[in-house]
Amino acid sequence: MVSFKFPALLKSAVVVSSCFVSLQAIAASDDFSQCVNKLKVKARSEGISEQTINTSVANLKYIPRVIELDNQQPEFSTTFGNYFNKRVTDWRVKEGRRLLAEHRTLLNKLTLEYGVPGQYIIAFWGLETNFGGYKGKMSVLNSLATLACDPRRSTYFTNELMQALKLKEKYQFDDATMVGSWAGAMGHTQFMPTNYAKYAVDGDGDGKVDLWNSTADALTSAANFLQQLGWKANERWGREVLLPENYDYQYLGRKHPKPLTDWAALNLKQANGAPLTTPEMEASLYVPSGHTGPAFLGYDNFDVIMRWNRSEFYAIAVGHLADRVNGAAPLRVSAPDHGLFNRSDIKLMQAKLNELGFDVGKPDGVLGRNSIAGVQAFQRSKNLIADGFPDQKTFAALGINISL
Repeated sequence: MVSFKFPALLKSAVVVSSCFVSLQAIAASDDFSQCVNKLKVKARSEGISEQTINTSVANLKYIPRVIELDNQQPEFSTTFGNYFNKRVTDWRVKEGRRLLAEHRTLLNKLTLEYGVPGQYIIAFWGLETNFGGYKGKMSVLNSLATLACDPRRSTYFTNELMQALKLKEKYQFDDATMVGSWAGAMGHTQFMPTNYAKYAVDGDGDGKVDLWNSTADALTSAANFLQQLGWKANERWGREVLLPENYDYQYLGRKHPKPLTDWAALNLKQANGAPLTTPEMEASLYVPSGHTGPAFLGYDNFDVIMRWNRSEFYAIAVGHLADRVNGAAPLRVSAPDHGLFNRSDIKLMQAKLNELGFDVGKPDGVLGRNSIAGVQAFQRSKNLIADGFPDQKTFAALGINISL
């Protein structure tokens, strides 16, 4: 009979595991070195100087944490109330109002030149970096190089790295200045290098566009970016609305826009109960928390906000924060705090919907537009309120037990 000494085995397992991790790190390091050589060739073809290639490209470093973050699949997905209530806070409204007053002269000028009211620029600033309070701390060049050398999105991040190197040369930025998010977004407004190159503007007239250290450059660049994305002057982003009792939610989401006259005919009201005004505009209806939460009509500028960030939650938060900064009251119907969705529950829900013939695509744990449409169709089939939000009744009807 053989006697095993488990502590020794565990120690050996730890050694083996450590060796495996070390081998992975060595392999990644070797692959990265080869990739950097290719990036040098690419940089030369882009007209980047030998000095920059020899000092910046040659010294690029691999950051494992960047790959971890890029591949990270969170266990939970946020709900609207959880997202909104963390972003449109009393402090952020108060600070936004203070900054709106502080930068009033510049913001008035930007409104005249670009058609974007100051409160929206302030709102973007607030959501992107907490008004410059947190602009990221990771090396932009190293982050972009790490992602450029990863096969998942190599072409995109290689191009972004080349743009970052060109910005470094053009404005003589040092590496200590060029810090940002793990994905390479930079400055007060978190522009990726390509957007920096295309849309950033010298707002303070010093001949240099510095989105890290010049508030005037950052706010002017945000206004220019929004104008280029299609911002419509003299129009708002949208508004909170009140739905009539027994609304059937037939028209929901950006794929079902209707003229404001049609929404008024369906008896939608402004949040204060007044009738909808009906200029020649179209709008789409959003109920991100389902029928128990707030409802919003999003106009053309709502879609513009989503070109900045492809999230309906983000667009509503920017729009409402802008309203609050400009003096508006809080939401008439508060966003219920549903906490977080467990992605495994959403995957199971998606699989069940597919089995029942409500095609929502491959289960991925993300509550996207296809899943919302599938939930709506299922809810109608069960005579539930068909708002597309997977509440506890919907999960129960699918035979899934969860606690929201």
